[in-house]
Amino acid sequence: MFTGIVEEVGEVVEVAPHRLRIAGGLVMDALDVSDSIAVNGVCLTVTERTGSEFAVDVVEETLSRTNLGDLAPGGIVNLERALTPSSRMGGHVVQGHVDGTGEVVSFGGTPEARVLRVDLSAELARYVVEKGFIALDGISLTVASQEGAGFSVAVIPYTMQHTVLRVRNPGDRVNIEVDILAKYVERLTASQALGGR
Repeated sequence: MFTGIVEEVGEVVEVAPHRLRIAGGLVMDALDVSDSIAVNGVCLTVTERTGSEFAVDVVEETLSRTNLGDLAPGGIVNLERALTPSSRMGGHVVQGHVDGTGEVVSFGGTPEARVLRVDLSAELARYVVEKGFIALDGISLTVASQEGAGFSVAVIPYTMQHTVLRVRNPGDRVNIEVDILAKYVERLTASQALGGR
């Protein structure tokens, strides 16, 4: 489990079939083989660790649902280590189980208050509510407005400087994880409608 508070931006060192090698700094502290780490919001397992680099395996299911297949050596990724019992909960509950991707439509506003607009499928849009939580590339954000199959979030300068949002442009894909509570409410409501079966 994660908070969506990105710890640092790492660099993609190698992209191999079903495997990524990433260089990090801060996240390397106490990172061991078999630990979970969020890469652009995708929960992955560390399979190898050497010096300032770690490797993760990426299965076809992950590649088909996320933007990890778009990565190339030299690219940057958001990194966050898994929560520990003593961690502060600064963002919201982020599982690292990406629901799908959305497309950046616009990135406007001023340097002090950027506004990012993202379109996504109707299947995911039903879970998005104004002032609700959403994770974009693993970043915990608050939905500022929701219109049809799209939504907007406000991005503060700190987030711009310390995450991969600084390189996102219209047309780019971003990983989307909707709030898990919305999915549970939908499931419980549907179950009750069927008579509790």
